Amino acid sequence: MSHIDKRALSGLKVVEFAHVIAGPLAGTLLADLGADIVHVEDPGRGDPQRNAGPAKDGVHLWWKVAARNKRSVTLNLRTEEGRDLARKLAVWADVVICNFRVETLEKWELDFTSLNKINPKLIMLQVTGFGNSSSKRNSPGFGKVGEAMSGVVNITGFPDGPPVHTGFSHGDSVTGLMGAYAILAAAYRKNNDPDFQGEWIDLALYDGLFRLVEWQVIFYDQLGENPTRAGNQLAAAPAAVINTYMTKDDRWITVTSGTPRSVQNVATLVGEPLEDYATPAMQVQHRERLDELVRQWIKAHTLDECVAEMDRLEVVASPIYTVEDILKDETYRERENVIEIEDPDLGPVRMQNVFPRLTNHTGKVWRTAPSLGEHNDSFYAEDLGISQDGIAELRAAGTI
Repeated sequence: MSHIDKRALSGLKVVEFAHVIAGPLAGTLLADLGADIVHVEDPGRGDPQRNAGPAKDGVHLWWKVAARNKRSVTLNLRTEEGRDLARKLAVWADVVICNFRVETLEKWELDFTSLNKINPKLIMLQVTGFGNSSSKRNSPGFGKVGEAMSGVVNITGFPDGPPVHTGFSHGDSVTGLMGAYAILAAAYRKNNDPDFQGEWIDLALYDGLFRLVEWQVIFYDQLGENPTRAGNQLAAAPAAVINTYMTKDDRWITVTSGTPRSVQNVATLVGEPLEDYATPAMQVQHRERLDELVRQWIKAHTLDECVAEMDRLEVVASPIYTVEDILKDETYRERENVIEIEDPDLGPVRMQNVFPRLTNHTGKVWRTAPSLGEHNDSFYAEDLGISQDGIAELRAAGTI
């Protein structure tokens, strides 16, 4: 796979016995930086995410990004022949990513204990709703439940309104990111510890978000405070101005201030006396007044006028972007955050570039998502050493 030879993770071999967002996203993030990801799917049906979201001419769009840079093979894990082949994949791999229920993996003897016996250096990421050490280890879970459990939803929204989830798969996405991070930590240890005996990463869908809201537990522990919804303000650190405002031409803009100087710049914008905002305590005291003055000032100006004047006064602000705005934006264009790539079904398509950007070992989007089982013949033959007759027998038996 010469197209990824110079990528940061070139040579890292990963098998995904996982579907729908969290586990596969961890793999995609690794694939963007050069890891060889083999995505294992049910024969005939495939990953349910293939059919999620809007489609164009019958071609589902989300999947084209979600499974980019991967190889797809099919394998029926519900048969003994399929599980035998799955074990061969686990021996081939450095990393296995899975999100089946714990009891299912144990019944199939595809759990970490079983696979570690045949691949003593194996790293395994296991994503579940509530974690293996929980009494709910075999209960089904989705990202939104993880968001609710994490404490994030409780502090999202306005005080007089209901708790609000974000408009994308927040819990799943953070879990995928945390999973990729954990895999790389384990891979570092493997490469630097001659006594490495494998690693099992037990990741629940609430873990990542719970960790990122790092102040909530210690606030409650030490102050007895249960953080509640504060609208666009930061619940942990109320500042003088953090809010969204509508402009004269009905566009939305965010204004934020997190330092005394930035608050005073906002005060200058609306003609407020700076001495009223000399200390953090005074800034919090006058927050509501300043917020209302900013709202009135922005409503009296167009978005372009707001941006120009705020730039001049170094007020930290930004229009609230739509995707159309993103694709027109100079910063996005300068940093090549959006790339265009050829897709066999859709022709040229645009999607996000690789993040984060490594200067000397940069990642690359080298293909959109594969078709179902596209790499059956090449992977099983070239990587696992199965003969063409053997592959034909597996196909005839419905194993692949």
